[in-house]
Amino acid sequence: MNIVKRLENFVTKVFKTTLEVFLEALKLSPNAQGYVSGSITELLLKRYLESMGFEVERIREKWEGRKHPNHHGDFYIKDHSGNWFVLESKGVKSNSEKWHKLYNYDKLKSFLFAHKDKINWIDERNDVEPQIDRWIRNNLPKFLKEYNEILYDYEEVTKYKAPKRETKKSKSIDKWRGYTREEIAKMIDDRLEYLMRKVKVLETHFVSGAGGLSGRTQATPRKDEFNIISIDIFLRFKEHKFLFANPLNLESSGSDVNHLQQNYIMGFVFNDYELCLSDEWRDNFNEVLETVENDNAIKEQDMQIDNRNVVYEEE
Repeated sequence: MNIVKRLENFVTKVFKTTLEVFLEALKLSPNAQGYVSGSITELLLKRYLESMGFEVERIREKWEGRKHPNHHGDFYIKDHSGNWFVLESKGVKSNSEKWHKLYNYDKLKSFLFAHKDKINWIDERNDVEPQIDRWIRNNLPKFLKEYNEILYDYEEVTKYKAPKRETKKSKSIDKWRGYTREEIAKMIDDRLEYLMRKVKVLETHFVSGAGGLSGRTQATPRKDEFNIISIDIFLRFKEHKFLFANPLNLESSGSDVNHLQQNYIMGFVFNDYELCLSDEWRDNFNEVLETVENDNAIKEQDMQIDNRNVVYEEE
């Protein structure tokens, strides 16, 4: 049975509809696409770890009783010494470049400068600013020409209250007052498309529920909830690729040292495939596993493995 027929049978049995309707519904729902992307990431991650000889088990989502506070990951993974650890799987922040307004030259330049320690082509023994200026000039020349004006989003333009005395910002915003929301959004998207041909930002987005039985004091994970974090960077890379870190080695939240921050700048992707990473992140899983103390291994009797049956295909 070919893959199309298998998929058709699956959609018919599970969703009681046709492939055409299934595809259209998926295209119309970003949330559904997000769930599918997450499932694909987890499947590929499991296969990747198993290909290296590790035993991997999925952690049950709905526990019998209260969930163990240190098992808030996606997988159990058994190292070659027989220790079990918890691994969490995440993706990168999907709108990082837009969020940091890197479609404006000044924001782009200051952002690269702020994260110069994560960029391989910057030699910090020499003056950094000229190196960034040269890179932008050689790789993103439009930011020095047609994209050199500061662009504000529609909400900022419409809500801005100009002071009585004219300022540089008020003059700049006045240029955009005659544009519609769609026109400004299109200009921002055009700049972002141009930017991301040459550089993309790798940024985490750790959000968890707070309060209740979670034991969290804020809406980010505690550092002891899992032993290793995996980030699939496919949204910013040419393929599914996993980066790993020990959460204990990541900088703590400023509000609670026992918690992770929501966002970490992991590094950059230049020209679609050139990875530049901070020291905490590795694409070699074994290097990160070596940083996990055996004392932090979980007790096998505490494990709750997900053994739910999948929907079987009709032959």
